[in-house]
Amino acid sequence: MLDAALQEQQTPTPDRQLVETADVSAVNRSETRALYQKRQQIYAKSVRGGFRRLKWILMAVTLGIYYLGPWLRWDRGENAPGQAILLDFPGRRFYFFFIEIWPQEVYYITGLLIIAAISLFLATSLAGRLWCGYACPQTVWTDLFMAFDRLVEGDRVARMHLDKAPWSANKLARKVLKHGIWVIVGVLTGGAWVFYFADAPTLAGQLWRFEAPMVAYIFIALLTFTTYLLGGLAREQVCIYMCPWPRIQGAMLDEETLTVTYRSDRGEPRGPYRKGDSWQDRGQCVDCRQCIVVCPTGIDIRDGLQLECISCGLCIDACNNVMRRVGQKTGLVAYDTEGNIERRQRGEPARFRPIRVRTLVYAGLVVLVGAVMLVALLTRGGLDVNVLRDRNPLFITLSDGSIRNGFTVKILNKRHQEGTFELTVEGLKNPHIKTSAGQPELRVPPDMLRSFRVFVSLPAASLTSESTPIRFVVRDSQSAETSLNDSTFRGPKQ
Repeated sequence: MLDAALQEQQTPTPDRQLVETADVSAVNRSETRALYQKRQQIYAKSVRGGFRRLKWILMAVTLGIYYLGPWLRWDRGENAPGQAILLDFPGRRFYFFFIEIWPQEVYYITGLLIIAAISLFLATSLAGRLWCGYACPQTVWTDLFMAFDRLVEGDRVARMHLDKAPWSANKLARKVLKHGIWVIVGVLTGGAWVFYFADAPTLAGQLWRFEAPMVAYIFIALLTFTTYLLGGLAREQVCIYMCPWPRIQGAMLDEETLTVTYRSDRGEPRGPYRKGDSWQDRGQCVDCRQCIVVCPTGIDIRDGLQLECISCGLCIDACNNVMRRVGQKTGLVAYDTEGNIERRQRGEPARFRPIRVRTLVYAGLVVLVGAVMLVALLTRGGLDVNVLRDRNPLFITLSDGSIRNGFTVKILNKRHQEGTFELTVEGLKNPHIKTSAGQPELRVPPDMLRSFRVFVSLPAASLTSESTPIRFVVRDSQSAETSLNDSTFRGPKQ
């Protein structure tokens, strides 16, 4: 009978099986719902300290560069724009102070992007997410928006009370003012961006008179919306869910990377503290949660390195202020390494090791790519020539029996004055050269690319093979700069 009871207990009846299935389904639905959580509004508290001051300074510098950059002037001489930083799409070039980049020189942009990426890897390997915490546009504009939040609605507690309070004239006025400031910041952001693509004073006048191209208004509206959305509404959601860098940075960190760290070897076991209490048999963390309330992403740094942490250092300032008030040494939360925590637990001195294999590799790549770009920039000339041979037909037999090949010669004059160029062909005996310009000298306007049709003829008897290597020589009559381009002269089979 005991065996039968056990068997009955192990083999559920259909009704019991249905109930258990329903229970499991309910649990599964509960777990599925747990995967999705409504966003909890973060009310970051203001804090004073060294890292907060550093962030104010960097915000002023980066926003100053962004907003004032298009208005800087640079004299490039006659027939050249006077804006220091300009992406001239109609003219198909990019100006950056004394540097002028043409579409044919896009490899410079590629090199800059490579240097920027590797520099980001290097900075992350050395000290974590420095870019995210101090210079990322999302961080800078979010800090700016939060400053206006505090200016209009007050600090953390005041904003929380205002959001929970019923609607009133005061609440409506504050909300309208705050969102109005957000929109103004968005318009200024979009306006500054379009100034990089046209002469800023001219475009500003056109915008004011509503005479600017429609594309300028479209981009200002688009950037106003994205700035308002990302800096005002989304904020930390961009860093946590939209940005891929937090997930990539894990490959750049190791136990010797400086990150914002809660020194658990010193802080645990944590607990509340009252004036006069003993510090024996306890850690120095008083569990005040100030490191949490100042965090712009709302995390607890005491839980260790987290994807949401942008390494802004505000929790360091908050903790240091508390440590001073309770009479303890600052630095309970600080830039530190996991290796140092382990070393202190073993009784060894802490140290910082910036020179490691990965940092040497990253630094070496930055230097290498930078050196290659610098040499290319210093040795480039004002002349660029490209020769394209006609593919169809490969050659033409003229009425006198001579063989003619057609070529397209593109001459890029990078100088700010008209250039006169002489074209000769080497590798053929007494060739006859005819150009679409109708004259031996090829003239190219300043800062322009011009194409010429060039026809090279040769008596058939002078050809010794089906394909003869030749070289086009284009010489600047004024500067004597020369460009050499290899090609071939095709004829009938011998």
